[in-house]
Amino acid sequence: MTYVIGIDQSTQGTKVLLFDQEGKIVKKLSCAHQQIISEQGWVSHNPTEIYDNVINLVDELIRDIDKNKLIAVGITNQRETALAWYKGTGQPIDNAIVWQCARAKAITDQMDVSQASMVKRKTGLPLSPYFSAAKYSWLIKHYQGELDQIACGTVDSWLIYQLTSGKSFKTDVSNASRTQLMNLEKRAWDEELCSLFGIPVSCLPQIEASDANFGETDFDGILPHPVPIHAVMGDSHAALFAHKGFEAGDIKATYGTGSSIMMNIGTEVSIMPENLAVSVGWQSQGTCHYVIEGNINYSGAVMTWLKDSLHLFEDMDELNQLVAEANPLDKTYLVPAFSGLGAPYFRDDVTAAFVGMTRTTGRAELVKAGLESIAYQINAVLSAMKSVSKLEIKRISADGGPTKNAYLMQFQSNLAKADVDVATVEEASCTGVAYLAGISCGAYPETILDQLSSHRMSPEPSFASIRLEKLAGWDQAVNRLTSS
Repeated sequence: MTYVIGIDQSTQGTKVLLFDQEGKIVKKLSCAHQQIISEQGWVSHNPTEIYDNVINLVDELIRDIDKNKLIAVGITNQRETALAWYKGTGQPIDNAIVWQCARAKAITDQMDVSQASMVKRKTGLPLSPYFSAAKYSWLIKHYQGELDQIACGTVDSWLIYQLTSGKSFKTDVSNASRTQLMNLEKRAWDEELCSLFGIPVSCLPQIEASDANFGETDFDGILPHPVPIHAVMGDSHAALFAHKGFEAGDIKATYGTGSSIMMNIGTEVSIMPENLAVSVGWQSQGTCHYVIEGNINYSGAVMTWLKDSLHLFEDMDELNQLVAEANPLDKTYLVPAFSGLGAPYFRDDVTAAFVGMTRTTGRAELVKAGLESIAYQINAVLSAMKSVSKLEIKRISADGGPTKNAYLMQFQSNLAKADVDVATVEEASCTGVAYLAGISCGAYPETILDQLSSHRMSPEPSFASIRLEKLAGWDQAVNRLTSS
């Protein structure tokens, strides 16, 4: 028996999964980390806490197996979150700036139209404080020392650096493509972009293919011998890989704290839509897959807010009960622009609001509006993808914690007029990167992905009569906020 470890370092916490030689999950563990919210609404993570959680989780994960049988590690991670640390000691210079955090808005606001156009043309990404480049720039502006002493990277680079005791400073091409510093076609750091944001290229990690050997680790002495980190992908990319999204037109939606909707567009950059991002999906076995993507800042996090901050429900059972009890004629919408609106709107100046409430709107209606806001945002991205790609969307692969909610998945299918195939394995991202690590080191055949299963939701015929009215109401709610 041999084993592969998958590490999923996400926004809310860290998961580690142990896979056997048949690709089956033997054991899984998770641990949350602190969400550090400042008075200004800045969102941060403690990098040291995250790394310590990884080590502690792996230690417990492999406690009951023969550690000599562990042969590879794969890492998938929250993207765009920016870190900086001292090259000599590996200590962070500050907390990580989380992808949700818009504190670097002033940096991008200073750039003119021609600079924004150059950023979009070279990176496939609209100029925004959402991406890592402006966050790196903010960290550098608030750093007092010599720039050649620090390293800047996303969470994957931070973990690789720590796991290899500073011997490996690398990132994969999918994560690099989300920094707003990588030339999309050359798949290399762009000096003009780095100069624009004030970031020395020497501070950035080496870019590798997603199935490269990123270095070896013994997890701070937990293992009797080092094993290769043989796959790295951003979480959304790893999910599309797990869903076997290898052909142009294949599409998936990951429901997490935020959401990523991603469509494979082939092995060349064939389109450059204004209201969607173009990124590298992954590069493996010498082939690079490109994707278009829309990102939503608040999806699953909406329900966390309703539950933990507003205390409108306590658990999933009560959530489902409230949704069932809500007045079907109520026309309340929640536009969850807590840190602006992501794709396809890209309005970081908009704030959140409930729209359309009446005197009869109560707790159940507010909760239902929150849940439905996830599907409305995702549907807006799907509609934009359909428009720019000229491809019909007949099937959507879905994964992530919120997909457990049957009402949400059915509502998504109804809005999109498409089948939604919900992965039966919640940890699609972690499974995808672990499988790629196993394939890369010869432990798994490429057919390993065939064993991932799903169940299907199809559009309800009865919804057809109210679909356009529902969508029009959402558009009106968004327009009310964006036009004011």
